[in-house]
Amino acid sequence: MKKKITYILDGREKHITPEEKVLQPLPHKDFRFANPFIVLHHLGPDIIEAGQQLRIHPHPHRGFAPVTFQLQGSGYHKDNAGHEETINAGDVQWMFAGKGLLHSEGPSPALLEKGGTQELLQLWVNVPAKNKWDAPSYQSAKKETLPKAVQQNGVELRLASGRYYGFEGPLKSITPIISLIGEVAKGARIQLNAIPNYWALLYIIKGKILINCETIEAHNLLIFEKENDEIILSAEEDAQILFLCAEPILEPVAAKDNFVMNSQEEISQAMEDYKNGVFGTLNF
Repeated sequence: MKKKITYILDGREKHITPEEKVLQPLPHKDFRFANPFIVLHHLGPDIIEAGQQLRIHPHPHRGFAPVTFQLQGSGYHKDNAGHEETINAGDVQWMFAGKGLLHSEGPSPALLEKGGTQELLQLWVNVPAKNKWDAPSYQSAKKETLPKAVQQNGVELRLASGRYYGFEGPLKSITPIISLIGEVAKGARIQLNAIPNYWALLYIIKGKILINCETIEAHNLLIFEKENDEIILSAEEDAQILFLCAEPILEPVAAKDNFVMNSQEEISQAMEDYKNGVFGTLNF
């Protein structure tokens, strides 16, 4: 049966640095978390001028996985756990912060040198309390390695993580989640299936879709009821979407700054640890 939409959350402008702003549909004033989905940021599309210097300087994370879906351009990542990589349009990067690390991110050196367009999504995926102190890890997947789990005339949705109708995404998550990203051409109609009693979210990156007789514009995040399993949509304009599905983590969430923990005491400890150098150093 069709799933009902319980929330439509608009992406509101938020500055993440004095120079850079994003659209943030999650968390939202009307809806806090869909644990394990904590934060969703949509950066760009931004025009990078040739020779521009733009970077988010080293900063700490603890207790969750920041996941980057590169939409346009190319992004460069470096952390003090020894991971360093450039990802390109269509690629996905999955960094697990675990007990804590420092990392720096931004447009790749080549993009800064030549100029171009930069656009990405970053999703914060929570983990259970028992895993928050695990060692940090890093993985990525090229666009061409993502299985085309939903493919029909005018439609291509690629599976980054989880299992979906016989397909398996290449990226492994401590918290099992289904993440599908791709394009739906104007006039195309598709059915997505979610696991009953799991969270199901749909973000419209661009374009316009019709779902449950309601037209939804770009930059809105849909939160569906947990009951039922079918999501049927059609594109009123060429669209790009991100579909997410995961079992709820039934634990308290304390999220502040760059940390996602289970209590305010753990957040305060993370802040103290960063202040006292426990996260180490990263010269970049």
